[in-house]
Amino acid sequence: MKRPRPDRSARYDEEVVPLRLYGLGRGTVVGLTALCALFAIFTLIPIVWIAINSTKTQANLLGSFGFWFASPFRFFHNFGMLFQNVDGEGIYFRWFLNTALYAIAGGVGATLFATLAGYGFARFHFRGSTALFYFVIAALLVPVTAIAYPLYLVYSRIGLINSIWGMILPSMVAPVGVYLMKTFIEASVPRELIDAARVDGAGEIKIFYRLALPLMKPGLMTVLLISIVAVWNNYFLPFIIFSQNRIFPLTVGIGVWATRAQNAGDERVFPLIVMGGLVTIIPLMLIFLVIQKYWKSGMLVGAVVE
Repeated sequence: MKRPRPDRSARYDEEVVPLRLYGLGRGTVVGLTALCALFAIFTLIPIVWIAINSTKTQANLLGSFGFWFASPFRFFHNFGMLFQNVDGEGIYFRWFLNTALYAIAGGVGATLFATLAGYGFARFHFRGSTALFYFVIAALLVPVTAIAYPLYLVYSRIGLINSIWGMILPSMVAPVGVYLMKTFIEASVPRELIDAARVDGAGEIKIFYRLALPLMKPGLMTVLLISIVAVWNNYFLPFIIFSQNRIFPLTVGIGVWATRAQNAGDERVFPLIVMGGLVTIIPLMLIFLVIQKYWKSGMLVGAVVE
């Protein structure tokens, strides 16, 4: 006698939350879905364009339709040329390593300091803590262009011009990371659990590393992703403090290639700019795919309304 097959549709219906529980009508859901689809198309269009045009020659890049392939197929040739010495010191591979160094060091440092500061603001109350937290968040309101000249003067006095530390140290300051970690800790690390550990005689350092830190992993990964992406895509800071080709990140290096292509009309550079842009975004996609499960869970913490 054959066993009856489980009804997968019934199990699926049990797992699906009805729209009425969200307080949204079907028309609203359709409208929001359409807006999300339009936003996805708007976001993916540049990626599709750069992927297609990385396969073209200089002539086809400027003369053919941008959203379709053209013969000859030069993807592997352009990729090989990308890692050759184009203008003396302007080697793409060196810029890539510089960017990876700045992003990893700055992102990890920003995550570490944001985690410590967020935990302190969320679980310790002292005189002036609220005012200090607002002061940290107020840094988000200051545009980078407003502090560009003072920052350059300070760097020139302390010897950080054309220094990798001039790029790494400011990248470790992340007010938005402090805000996210404080909010996440308040929602995911119960105060009662910490108080119980204190009653049992555990020290603050042990409570942080053994109890609170494992619960903060989703938020920590979220801040790490945001920090790495911010440093990886940073153009303004290295443009101000770097004047030596060998320490440029990818953003400034590709910008130098673009300026050279416009001024000198070098036909080799345009395909390299497109290919360089494609290779530049691939590591960020891989990082997102690796830690997206932590990022999604971190975004959902505290989403339940009591």
